[in-house]
Amino acid sequence: MDCLRDWPEPVVRVQSIADGGAKTIPERYVKPPSDRPSHAADAGSQLAIPVIDLADDERMIAADVASACEEWGFFQAVNHGVSPALMRGARESWRGFFHLPMPEKQRYANSPATYEGYGSRLGVEKGAILDWGDYYFLHLRPRRLMNHEKWPSLPPCLRETVDEYGRELIKLCERLMRVLSRGLGLDGGGCRLRSEAAGTTTGLEFA
Repeated sequence: MDCLRDWPEPVVRVQSIADGGAKTIPERYVKPPSDRPSHAADAGSQLAIPVIDLADDERMIAADVASACEEWGFFQAVNHGVSPALMRGARESWRGFFHLPMPEKQRYANSPATYEGYGSRLGVEKGAILDWGDYYFLHLRPRRLMNHEKWPSLPPCLRETVDEYGRELIKLCERLMRVLSRGLGLDGGGCRLRSEAAGTTTGLEFA
């Protein structure tokens, strides 16, 4: 079955628009002013994004993680244990995939049913304003949800590299969930149980 038929209208790959030499962004990718970032903040002001050093003891950083999540909604993690070489390998593997010929990439086109695979839109509203970017989603766990037919066979190193990278990210996320649980005054597994029930996916965007 052609996955593109599951969408309300033909799917156009953003990469193909950009590579085609478009001089302007098509209207259907232009967000209304109400959905755009605000420029009200002083451009000259210095914002200090929270930085959490994961080399420190979990009990020491629990309060900092909880505070960063409450006040900012995110933080930068350093010394997180994921190998820089592995991160570079995953990035280069996916870059190689997105530069494959379109027919090869289309083998992994996704559908609204799961979004797993190669995609260019979220949501099925006809005529909706779209995001400027293509993406790839994969299930990592539970293992029963992994669809190996959606794991690209090219570049040759992609499957092995992404699988290893995914396992390292899961370990990192599990640690962060423990730390966040402590910061919320829960036992170390409070958040982990909920995250396991929801499952784990990995996603990247080519924009």
